[in-house]
Amino acid sequence: MSYWIWYQGDFERWHAMKQNFSRVERGLAWPAFWKSEGIRNRIALSKEYVLEEETNFTVYAHGVGFVLVNEDKYPFESAITCGPGRVKVTVHLGRLDALPSALVSGDVITSGPGWISDDYAEKLPAGFSPLYTDEEQDPAEWNYSEKEYLPVKTESVCGGTLYEFGTELTARLEIRASMMRLRGMTVYCGESRAEALAGKECYLFWKPEITGFGESATGHCPRCALRYVFIEGEPVELTAVHQYVDFPVRTAFACDDAKLNRIWNVAEHTFRLCSGIFFLDGVKRDGWIWSGDAYQSLLISRYLLADPGVEQRTLVGLRGNDPMTGHINTIVDYSLIWVLGVKTHIETFHDGEFLRLIYPKVKSLIEFCKKRTDVHGFLIGVDRDWTFIDWAEIDKDGPVGAIEMLYYAALSAAADLASMADDQEFENLYRAEADRIRECIREHFWSQELGAFIDSFTSGRCHVSRQTNLLAIRCGIADEEQTRLVSANVLHSDKVPPISTPYFQFFALDVMGQLGEIETVLDVVRSYWGGMLDLGAVTFWEEFDPSVTGDAQYGMYGDPFGKSLCHAWAASPIYLISRYLIGLEICEDGDDRFVLTPHLELFGVLECTLPVGENGQIVLSWDGRTLRVKALSVSCKLRVWGQEISVNNAAAVEVQLP
Repeated sequence: MSYWIWYQGDFERWHAMKQNFSRVERGLAWPAFWKSEGIRNRIALSKEYVLEEETNFTVYAHGVGFVLVNEDKYPFESAITCGPGRVKVTVHLGRLDALPSALVSGDVITSGPGWISDDYAEKLPAGFSPLYTDEEQDPAEWNYSEKEYLPVKTESVCGGTLYEFGTELTARLEIRASMMRLRGMTVYCGESRAEALAGKECYLFWKPEITGFGESATGHCPRCALRYVFIEGEPVELTAVHQYVDFPVRTAFACDDAKLNRIWNVAEHTFRLCSGIFFLDGVKRDGWIWSGDAYQSLLISRYLLADPGVEQRTLVGLRGNDPMTGHINTIVDYSLIWVLGVKTHIETFHDGEFLRLIYPKVKSLIEFCKKRTDVHGFLIGVDRDWTFIDWAEIDKDGPVGAIEMLYYAALSAAADLASMADDQEFENLYRAEADRIRECIREHFWSQELGAFIDSFTSGRCHVSRQTNLLAIRCGIADEEQTRLVSANVLHSDKVPPISTPYFQFFALDVMGQLGEIETVLDVVRSYWGGMLDLGAVTFWEEFDPSVTGDAQYGMYGDPFGKSLCHAWAASPIYLISRYLIGLEICEDGDDRFVLTPHLELFGVLECTLPVGENGQIVLSWDGRTLRVKALSVSCKLRVWGQEISVNNAAAVEVQLP
C-alpha cells in the first residue's frame, strides 16, 4: 500500500487554514483573527532501502521538482528502475498554491510509514493518512460525502417562497429555474424561520452562480448552514446537497424517557454536523477551530464517534508551528485547554505514535507560558491576549483564578504526558511547578470568609463566580473541606449568577457528576437542553437563556441572528449521559481501562451501545429486572449492586436485580 506523504503536520495546518478562512457574514468574508499558520512550500521526502534485487517504482506529485535516486535525477511519473544494493530515494518538491505532496508506487519502494520529511531546517517523520492512497487524489483537497435533500414544506410568504428542510444541514444549494429568474435572485439561508425571512439581516445570503442556458439553467449557492431557505418570487425547484464526513455509527441509545431520547438524538445530530475534517464550534458561525470547543468535543467524541483521525487533525491544526508566538486562538485559557485535550486523546486511544509526534509541541507550549508568568508564577495575559473563561461576569483583574487553575491542570497534564514519553526530567519539573502553583492558588484565591474561591485578589472586589469555583473542583485545586464549602456556598446558592452557556454547563454538570449528584445531572440535562427542544430546536444552541422568548432568543453579540443554533459545545448530553448516567469511565491506564457503573435506578428500560477506544464497544441492556452487558473487542469491569464483575469478549454477563 502506498500513501500520499507530506511534511509532517502541514496537511492539518493547510486544511485548518482553509477552514478558518471559510467564514462568511452577510456577503463579507471573515478570516479568523489569529495568526495564520503556514505550510512548507519547499520540502524533500526521503527513505533509504537495501534492495536484494532490481525493482521499479513511479513517483506522482502535486508540485514541481524531481526524484533523486542516489545521484541520478528523474522526472515525476516516469518509470524508475534501481537496485540491487543500498538506494536512497529523495523526492524534491515545491508548490506555491497549496500543500506539496507525493505518492511513491512500486512493489518494494512505496511511500508511507518510515519516510522522512525535511523542510531544510528540521527533519521529521513524513505525514500521511489512510484516506489518501489513490494516485488521482490531491491531499490539498477534501472530498465530502454527499446526500440530497428536498424541502419537506414550502410556504408562500412575503412575496416569495419559504422552503423548510426537516432539520439543519451543511449543504450547497442547486436551484433549477430560467436564466432570467436566476440572474435577479437572492437566496436567503437561515437556521431559523425568522432569520431566513429577515432580508439583509439574514446572516447568509447569496447571489447564485449560474450554469447552463435558457429555461434549463441551474443556480448554485456554496456550502453553508441552513434549515430554511427564502427566495422571492414564484417557486423554484430546490435541492440541498448535504456535505459531510461519513463517520461510522458506533453508538445507540434508547430508554423509557422520551425526552431524554430526543435530547440524545438532537445532541448527536448537532455533534455530527460540527465534526468533519476538524471539530468546529458551529456550522453557521463561526465555522472555525476553537480549542475550548475542541476540548469538549474530544470528551463527547469518545462516547460517540471515537475517531482518532479527526482528533489528531484538530489538535495538530490548532497548535500550529514552533516557535509559539501567541496563545492558541489568542486565548490564554485555550492554550492550557489544548494540553488537556492532548492528554484526553492519549487516554482515549493509548496512541503512543501520536504522543511521540505531539509531545514536543506540548513542551514548547508550556515553556511559552512559563515566560509569561508574574512574581508568583501565575500565568498572566499580555497585549493581544484574550482571557475568555465564559460569556459571564468574571473579575479578570490581574492574575485570574480560573486561568491559574487551568494552568495547574495543564502543568499536571504535561507531567503525565512527559511520563508517558519517558521524559523524567520534564515530568519532575512540571509536577513540582504544578504543586507549587496549586498551593499559591489556595493562598491567594481562597476566601475562608466567603467559603469560596474568588476570581481576582488584586481588584479588591472579592467577586465569586460559578466558573472559577467549578474549575477549582474540576482541576483538583479545592481540598475536601473547600469542596464542601464551595458546593454549599456557590454551586447550590441562588446568590451566585447562574450559567447561561452550554459551554460551562458542561463543566458544571461534569463536576456534579464527579461529586455523585447524578440525579442533578439528569434533571439539568432534561430541563436545560429539553428547554431548547420545547422552543423548537432541531440542533442545540451556543447559548440558552430560558427567560428570553420569541425571536429575541436568536440574538447574540448585539446581532439579531448572531447566535449559532448548531454548536458543538452544546452536544455535551452525549458525554454526560454516557459518563454519569450509564456510568462508563475511561481510565488513564492500568488493566481496568474501562469501568462501567450504571445508575439503573434512573431507567425503567435502557438499551445502549457505546464505543470504547478505536475498535471496541460496550453493549448494555436493562429491562427493569435483568442487566445484560457485553464487551466487544475489549474487556471492562462492571460494578453494580455491590458486585464487581469482569466482562470480556467471551460472553455476555447477565445480572439480576437483587
